[in-house]
Amino acid sequence: MNIVVLAGGYSHEREVSLSSGSLIANALMENGHQVILLDLYFGTQAASSFEEAYSKLKKDKYEYTVKRQIPDLDALKAQKEKPNEMIGENIIPICQSADLVFLSLHGELGENGQLQAVFDLYDITYTGAGYLGSAIAMNKILSKEIMAAQDILTPEWEVLEHGDEPTSDVPCVVKPNASGSSIGVYIVDNKEDLKNAVHDAKKYSSSVLIEEKIEGREFSVGVLEDKALPLIEIIPKSGFYDYENKYQEGATIEICPAELDDTVSSKIQDIALKVFRALRLEYYARIDFIVSNDGRIYFIEANTLPGMTPTSLFPQEAAADGISYNELCNRLAEIALNK
Repeated sequence: MNIVVLAGGYSHEREVSLSSGSLIANALMENGHQVILLDLYFGTQAASSFEEAYSKLKKDKYEYTVKRQIPDLDALKAQKEKPNEMIGENIIPICQSADLVFLSLHGELGENGQLQAVFDLYDITYTGAGYLGSAIAMNKILSKEIMAAQDILTPEWEVLEHGDEPTSDVPCVVKPNASGSSIGVYIVDNKEDLKNAVHDAKKYSSSVLIEEKIEGREFSVGVLEDKALPLIEIIPKSGFYDYENKYQEGATIEICPAELDDTVSSKIQDIALKVFRALRLEYYARIDFIVSNDGRIYFIEANTLPGMTPTSLFPQEAAADGISYNELCNRLAEIALNK
């Protein structure tokens, strides 16, 4: 297949995306496909078709290491002649002339359904959920409302918009409504820290979500073609599972398959599948949970384009189910092509 791996983009999660995209591109090339990696935000002036782009831009191997700092989007805009154009030059014609676009995007435009809707209009085949499921899952508040309607347990929450002041008790968790990779997420223990956390979270989303803090163990469940993969337990060595602990090697202990009673594991997997269907997701995703100290299972959020970095959870879960990284990438590509 002729495949464009689309990564980067105008997103606070572009670093993670570029790392994922590099590994995906390498795996697909090893599987015999013709592959180019493009940055959604910048595009390329070098070509306007896949064949031309492949002849000029192909590499033997892609490499990218996630930096510790969250990207400065103002600095990113300064590098582009037309900074408000979120889809870079020649992205659409190159993707149209490819067999498939493998989406390795995280956050904002890549996961909120907007790009998926554009690609649908241009009849571009892509991996992952469609625009509807992407839009629903990216909106943490809407996702929680759907879970509540489905009788799926999720932490109690408060929504802040515009000039709203928080009324939640502490300790609690503060999150931007439409962001990922734990960017702008804080666990706070006093009212002063709560105000500061809300102020910072509003940098990433106009709506802010405050959740009750659930004490317990954190798990994630990958779903692949309507099958729940083995659970993985996430144990940060310090603090919580924030941006740095997610993407710096050695910062977090990850146990897969998770050391958990089979009955509890099966129950979490069943809930993951229920979440997957309720959010109108397609083909693959990753669902995050906390099991409280008293044994209750709380849905936290769904990830429609799970990370594929060296420290990412979804590839580890697939490996525990006997699917190698290269097999996983190839399978996701074939599913998308045949959908």
